[in-house]
Amino acid sequence: MQATVWFTGLSGAGKTTVADTLHEVLEERGIDSVRLDGDDLREGLCVDLGFSQEDRDENIRRVGEVAILFSRTGRLTLVTVISPFAEGRRQVRARHARAGIPFVEVYVATPLQVCEERDPKGLYARARRGELATFTGVSAPYEPPAAPELFLDTVGQSPAESAGRVFALLDSLELLDKG
Repeated sequence: MQATVWFTGLSGAGKTTVADTLHEVLEERGIDSVRLDGDDLREGLCVDLGFSQEDRDENIRRVGEVAILFSRTGRLTLVTVISPFAEGRRQVRARHARAGIPFVEVYVATPLQVCEERDPKGLYARARRGELATFTGVSAPYEPPAAPELFLDTVGQSPAESAGRVFALLDSLELLDKG
């Protein structure tokens, strides 16, 4: 089924881990999906963008357009991006609606302190030392979604449990094309 699942949350929240786990579950069940990771897209498609609000907005717009392209091929598209601004996420949702593609927002709502403790890339430490001028959650804002389809707290849940919650939501929305 063509649809986009948009994972948003702070760096280190678990977006990619949950999406990777979900992708494996979907693959095991014969459901075609593709993962679009914000870090990967920043290295290629969006390499020309910085971290000003305007550049972040353009990054999210581009990622949203790529998600639509993949979703149109009949794949369940799993997008993992911080996407810190509510307006940018609203615009991507609206663009999906105009394209007739379901958009499911999953807010991976891991507390900042936990994200900092995880700090898999050492980014929070660098931001706290002043090495990263505009780092979301430290020196740049993150606007949590007001009404995501799923509020996912990964603290105390395994990636498999979190992925199971997303899978159950997608199943209840009848977005899983089982071939």
